[in-house]
Amino acid sequence: MGELDGRTALVTGGSRGIGRAVAVRLAAEGALVAVHYGSDEAAAAETVALVGKAGGRAFAVQARFGESGALDQLFEELSAGLADHGADGLDILVNNAGIHSVGTIGQLTETEFERILAVNVSAPLFVVQRALSLLRDGGRIVNVGSAATRIANPLQIGYTVSKAALAALGPSLANQLGRRGITVNTVEPGVVLTDMTAGWTGAPEAMAGLESITALGRIGEPEDIADVVGFLAGPRGRWVTGQTVDVSGGTYLGPLIGT
Repeated sequence: MGELDGRTALVTGGSRGIGRAVAVRLAAEGALVAVHYGSDEAAAAETVALVGKAGGRAFAVQARFGESGALDQLFEELSAGLADHGADGLDILVNNAGIHSVGTIGQLTETEFERILAVNVSAPLFVVQRALSLLRDGGRIVNVGSAATRIANPLQIGYTVSKAALAALGPSLANQLGRRGITVNTVEPGVVLTDMTAGWTGAPEAMAGLESITALGRIGEPEDIADVVGFLAGPRGRWVTGQTVDVSGGTYLGPLIGT
């Protein structure tokens, strides 16, 4: 028996990286997981297969956030997938889908910033709005932000602003939904070994630099984040809401004096 037996979950951006690890983690605890993807159908199918191989249940749903009709498509496919598996309603929503951006204030264009906000802010906001009619009392919402909101990096200003906006969403939602027993929290990873960060982590000197500013002395793995999301999404996270949880391994806490 898993902690999430009988529960249903939607993980946006669930086909790869952190999202895949979250989907596998929730399914391992018994949840039926809808694995959302934007364009990589093969990766989503691989995630579903990984869940099935481990004895869990999952199905894929597709929607390109930032494009017209994406939310209609997402929730039509979600409702159909749940029905196909003899389920209805939603218990867990993990807003993980997001895009990165590199550029200083002088390099950031209006078009690029609009794209970042559409995927990283508008999409999760309106996914929550649409999900509320499905989300059962006692449900869980976990938004995946970024430790970039704590660590000043001029080279990713657009991305940082978008993730700061996402973090601001959590407490207001938590306050509104608390009487229904629904918790809302944000997790903020640091650098994690995924395809999004491959440009940095593929270089030994970059890896050494990142490890040197991380208290725990290594780069994060997707499972490090998934375990925290799993806690917040499960029954043991019932008394935590409106919080932002840093899951960066202690990245850039300050100078390592005396070590």
